[in-house]
Amino acid sequence: MSSSDEAVGAQGHGGPQAAGAPGTLLDTLRVAVVMLDTSGRVLLWSPLAEEMLGWAGEHIVGRRVGGFFDLGDAAGSAERILAELLRTGRWDGILSLRHRDGHSVQVEARASMLVDGDGRPFVLASVAETSRLRTLEHDLAALDALYDSSPLGVAVFDTELRYVRVNEALARMNGLSAAEHIGRTVGEIVDDPQAAAELSTLQRAVLATGRPVIDLIMLAPRGLGHRSISYHRLVDRAGSVLGISATVMDVTERKEAADKVERARSRLALLNDVGGRIGGLLDVRRCAEELARALVPRFSDYSGVILHGAVADGGELPTVQYSESTPMRQLGVGAIRQGPEVDRMIKLGSVITFNRRSIFGAVLTTGQPQLVENDQQLLETTFPGDPKVRATMELGIHSLLVLPLRARGVVLGLLVVSRADGRDPFDRDDLALAMELADRAGAGLDNARLYVREREGALMLQRSLLPQSVPQPQGVEVAFRYVPGSSGTEVGGDWFDVIPLAGGRVAFVIGDVMGHGLGAAATMGRLRTAVRTLAGLDMPPHELLRRVNDLGDDLAQDQDEGWMATVVYAVYDPATRRCTLAKAGHLPPVLVHPGEASGFAGCGASLLEMPSGAPLGVEGVEFESVELDVPDGTVLVLYTDGLVEARGEDITDGLDRLSAMLSRPLSSLEDACDDLLATMVPGREPDDVALLMARLGGLPEGSTASWTYPAEPSAVRRARHNVRETLAEWHLEPLTDVTVLLVSELVTNSLRYAHGPIGVRMVRGGSLLVEVSDPLPDPPLERVATSEDEGGRGLQLVARASRRWGTRHGRLGKTVWFELAMPPGGSGI
Repeated sequence: MSSSDEAVGAQGHGGPQAAGAPGTLLDTLRVAVVMLDTSGRVLLWSPLAEEMLGWAGEHIVGRRVGGFFDLGDAAGSAERILAELLRTGRWDGILSLRHRDGHSVQVEARASMLVDGDGRPFVLASVAETSRLRTLEHDLAALDALYDSSPLGVAVFDTELRYVRVNEALARMNGLSAAEHIGRTVGEIVDDPQAAAELSTLQRAVLATGRPVIDLIMLAPRGLGHRSISYHRLVDRAGSVLGISATVMDVTERKEAADKVERARSRLALLNDVGGRIGGLLDVRRCAEELARALVPRFSDYSGVILHGAVADGGELPTVQYSESTPMRQLGVGAIRQGPEVDRMIKLGSVITFNRRSIFGAVLTTGQPQLVENDQQLLETTFPGDPKVRATMELGIHSLLVLPLRARGVVLGLLVVSRADGRDPFDRDDLALAMELADRAGAGLDNARLYVREREGALMLQRSLLPQSVPQPQGVEVAFRYVPGSSGTEVGGDWFDVIPLAGGRVAFVIGDVMGHGLGAAATMGRLRTAVRTLAGLDMPPHELLRRVNDLGDDLAQDQDEGWMATVVYAVYDPATRRCTLAKAGHLPPVLVHPGEASGFAGCGASLLEMPSGAPLGVEGVEFESVELDVPDGTVLVLYTDGLVEARGEDITDGLDRLSAMLSRPLSSLEDACDDLLATMVPGREPDDVALLMARLGGLPEGSTASWTYPAEPSAVRRARHNVRETLAEWHLEPLTDVTVLLVSELVTNSLRYAHGPIGVRMVRGGSLLVEVSDPLPDPPLERVATSEDEGGRGLQLVARASRRWGTRHGRLGKTVWFELAMPPGGSGI
């Protein structure tokens, strides 16, 4: 009996819209089945009938149905219905039946007269509560109303993907009536073959897999707006696929709003990107190049940055009105493609002048942007027959923006952008965006111009403070390099120096003032001057560093900020082949030891271990000197941190790399300097680099003579004799008298105040150097100033007769020295 109920239910509702899972309209309609014989006796009573009226089948089957009618003449009513069935074969109408508990149930009944297999007639009736039928009719009416009145396009497709039902909204969207859709596929409705193929593919995928497609945005037919399309598969209770449903919504306004938001976002991103690309650049040319490249192809197809010549060179802002003679430079170019037409239109590095009556001249003069919107306006941008305009037309350019690059109310140049065929022309929104870009770019270019000017001034100051050439003392070969930091940094305070000292000795200095800019360069100049001045006093390296450090705030650019610098100071004596060094917080020098072969072949390099010392500018610190003997050919390498530092790398890695490089065979000091600079790490800090290399050797054979005498009266006589003979061997007889006199006075002075051996040394070079040393810890200068005895007279003679003279301290005491100029034709070295 239950199968009969289901059969009637299925018969009452057909089509894919009715089939579905539990919860659809089919559940609203509950139809009971009753079978009667021609006398009105019940033959079959379905479970739904039992549920509807409360009577079980075993109580009802065999009884006359008239007993359930809730009427005064129930029997007569039943007979009339049976009579009509026998006469017409069918009957339908509204009945009021009595429930088992006594209340009335109003039903709608439909009965038919049928014949079984044996030829016996019977009545088959279907009964449904009218309340449920009304509810179903209401729901179906509401569904139809929603279907037909929905602003969304709705369609149902069968398993062959043909339209089964279409609402009026979708019919209007497709430009056809609803009837013209039925039985046809999407490919037969949509005009665009590509869109039809894409939709058909999606429908087949949804039908096959059951995976829905939701909110797919596609162009409407003939490109008139956009649509959102969603597909779902339809399945009945048994799981059979009935087809697919489609929902189509016109989202043109939503898409336009989204596009507008996206355009605003992309424009903001372009502004940020351009600002980021040029904001950190401090070079006018690079800034112009990056600006032009950043706009292609995101904003334009071609772009050019044209600047006043003075701005390009870091000069002053233009103060004279632009004219046809004002030189402009093409410093930035951006293009979607290259070719001769592009070069004719915008060529990097070209010098350009503009007629004031042209669009470009008008923008330069007034500072107001210009929008060129058509070919006729393009032809009128400059002058008839302009080859640049012809190249523009050949490239298919149809829209142009000419924008002033301004800073502090002054026009620096022009930003010119254009669009070619296949792209929308510029509009007023584009003009507003381009002006914002141009204003930001103008500020960035002006900052770069100011930086270039300051940097050039700082570099000029620094170059004037650094040695343009260095002396080449006897027995020493010197090479040096100085490389300013890259354009992204300010000038630094690195410096080096080579200072000739008395007695043929030479001082090597390298240092680095902490900080950058004009202040650091100025401090470096004062520090270099202080070191050169104190070096002339011939004091030991550690004492010199102490004296410089004691100068304190006098060396600082700003006393409130203080100063700090690292320094290495080394003194080399070619006569003794001894080198004395001291450093103040600087990186250690490198000694390159000569091998068996000549030059650098087979050499090895090592960092010189010595007391570090605090940087200059730190109070209360001590410095120490290190003295060492160096073989001939040893190379002393002094450098600043820019040579070995790199981002993300420990300083020891750079020092190891330097030592390894210096351990390779090198042909000359000059080549060694170039090779060291060439091997700097590409990612190093963009700092200044100072490099000083000195190959240390001895004086030529026969150019020195020295003696040691006991502190006895005979020392004076022996010293005079040795000096006279040596000058004769050197063919310096014209200097004999004065030299013998001064040596005699100095040796006598030592005998008077010292109690130890007396040394005399002569060095022949560009001048004649004579030294007299003794173990007296301090020179008798104060005694000389207050005494009129023989000692005082001797030093006064030295001061008057020599070209220059002085004293210095050593490990064993003091040394008084003087120099005499070589006579004309003298046999100096």
